[in-house]
This record gives sequence, structure tokens and C-alpha cells, in this order.
Amino acid sequence: MQLKHVLDAAVDPDVREALAAARRYMNSGSRAHRRGGKALIQMLEAIRRSAADVGEWQVVRLVQDSLDYAEGRILQPDLNDRYRLFQDGVRNTNLRNGASELLCHQFGRLAEASREYAEEHPDADVGDLIAYFGSLSEDARYLDAPEDRPGRYRVLRGRAEIAVWLERVLRERIDIEDPAEAARRIVASPEAVALLAADTEGEMVLRAKELQRRSSGLAALRKVVEDATASEYALQRALEGQHWIFGGRFVGEATQRRLVPGNEVDIPLIRGDGALHVVELKRAASLAGHLVKKYRGSWVPTSEVHNAVGQAVNYLVGLDENRHRLREELGIETRRASAMVLIGHPSVQPSVPEEAINEALRTLNTHVNRVEVLTYKELVDNAERSLGRASSA
Repeated sequence: MQLKHVLDAAVDPDVREALAAARRYMNSGSRAHRRGGKALIQMLEAIRRSAADVGEWQVVRLVQDSLDYAEGRILQPDLNDRYRLFQDGVRNTNLRNGASELLCHQFGRLAEASREYAEEHPDADVGDLIAYFGSLSEDARYLDAPEDRPGRYRVLRGRAEIAVWLERVLRERIDIEDPAEAARRIVASPEAVALLAADTEGEMVLRAKELQRRSSGLAALRKVVEDATASEYALQRALEGQHWIFGGRFVGEATQRRLVPGNEVDIPLIRGDGALHVVELKRAASLAGHLVKKYRGSWVPTSEVHNAVGQAVNYLVGLDENRHRLREELGIETRRASAMVLIGHPSVQPSVPEEAINEALRTLNTHVNRVEVLTYKELVDNAERSLGRASSA
């Protein structure tokens, strides 16, 4: 029903036909064709790309809702209420009544807690009461479910203070993907809290865990990089979620990859200054061509490398042309955007010394503005050095 709403908003005939095909697919009888099915997700992603190519941004937004619902990021009650899919456009009063009941119980509990606090603290004023409820609300984020009391929950006082300290350590001192979620998991585990309590600051435990995660991810990436059959998609999957591999100047990955019509970025990184850094992926050990060739007695990059650089430059031009829209709609700064091309592996040219290949690419980098070229092996070796151990041969 929501896709019918999207279909009504679409104008381009190809986009409309793709939407109609997705609806026919969903109604073809199998439950696997419904929410969460891989084929359906791929169809919706293709529709989103087609709509972006023809500039139908309203359809792109609506199809993004379709994808978010199909992949579980939007819940059914929210989708129903957003699009009024049922009840002829009338809001679902059950949701409103449920929210009303919840508030009723909440305010009743607040009144009871206020009486208890006033009895225990007869000299307390209004400010003390407000501070008490503020601390309760923070601790409630980390409520516990006792094993010996099924169906009951408890709020442990002081747990939020520990979690806030942990989150600050994770966010400011250790590069970890989701500091808030990591802190939540740790304070909810008595074993983890005991380990942290035994350590002076708890930092060494957390740092060891993060280094272990990075080392494991890097080992998996090296395996793919050295695979002579690995596709660009396999390389992209191995790199996703590991922005630390590209160096400390990057603080994360952008969620949107389709930033300008006709182009989809392989890996969009965000630099510390808030600007975008585009990573263009080519094949590694499975690269069909060469990285360098002899020219007047020196090693120089081949046309394959120059073509990849040209593609990255085109991305940057498109980002420059759309910088105002991207800043307003997505909050991404592209005016100072830069790019990196990852291409090849020394194993594709065993007769050429690895240092000669790296030197030829470094020379190219000094003459190309805003674009850097690296082999996958050099990237992985740099990342291994950042973990404090020598790179493997």
C-alpha cells in the first residue's frame, strides 16, 4: 500500500514501471517476497537509484521509507500513522489510547515516588526533588531484569554515572563505532563492571578489546585483498565499518552513498573538519591490468590508474556542483572534499619491485590535486603499523 502511494508520486515512466514490478513481485504469493526479502530490498534500492538519476527526489525519499520499513528501521505503527494506510486516512486511536495509558501510569508512579522521597527527605526543596528525578531518569536507561524475578525490573542507582564515564572514555580516548551502545552493554554486565573496577581506570580493558576487534578486521581485509578472485564488492564489504584503517583524520562514514545523480560513492568518509572524503575502490590482487609501466627508464602509472583517478575527479566535480543541496539536505560539507583511489596489489606485477610501484604512485599523488592513489597492500601495511606491529611480508 505504501508503494502504491510512491507510485502515485512518480512521474518518470521507467521509475513507475519499476515500482509496479516491485508491487507485482510482492503480490506473487510467497512470504519470502515480502518485508525483509533480499530480492525485494535489491529491487527497492534499484528504484531509489533510478529515481535519483532522473532527479525525482520526492520519490527517492519515499522509497527510502520503503527500505527503512523493509529492513526494520521504521516500525509498522509508525509507517501506518505516517502514511495513513488504513482507516481511510483516520488516525489509529488505539495508538493514542495506548500512549495515554502509558502517561497515566507514569504520572501515577511519579506522584508515588515524590511522596516516598518527601517522607525520606523532609527538609528537601523543589530543586532537590527535580534533581532526584533527573538522576532517576538517567539510571532508568540502564534498568535491569533480575533472573530471580521474572517480569519485574529494577533501576540500580548510580549505574548511569558509570555509563556516562564509560561513554566519554570510549568517545574521546578510544576509537569505537558506537560509544553509547558499548557503554550500555558494559554497565549491564556484572562481569564487565567487575573487570573495569579491578583496573585503575578500566581503559586498558577497553583498549585491548578495541585492538582485538581492529586486528581481526584487518586480518579479514588482508585475506580478501590477497585473494586473486576477490571482486570490488567483496573488498567493499571487508572495508565497511573500518574507517580507522584509512587513518586518524577520519571520524566516521556517511550514511548516504548516492550523493549526486548518476554516481554512487563506494565508501564516503567524514574527515575531522567535517568535509567528505570519497574512497573509490578498484580490484586488488584480481586486477586484470598493470599498475605501472616503463617510460624513458622510469616506472610510471598505467592508463588504468589514470582512468581511476579521472573517475574520482569526476566525483569531486559532481560534489562541488551539488554542494549547497548536499549541505542543506544531508548536512555534508563537500566544498573541501577529497578522494582516495585504492587499486591493485604488488602481486599483479611480480617482476616489478613493490617499492618501485609505491614510489610511482607517490610521485603521481604529488601532482594530482585532492586525489590520492594507494595499493591495497600499502593501505593494509599502514594500518598494521598503526596497531603497533610490523606489517607482514
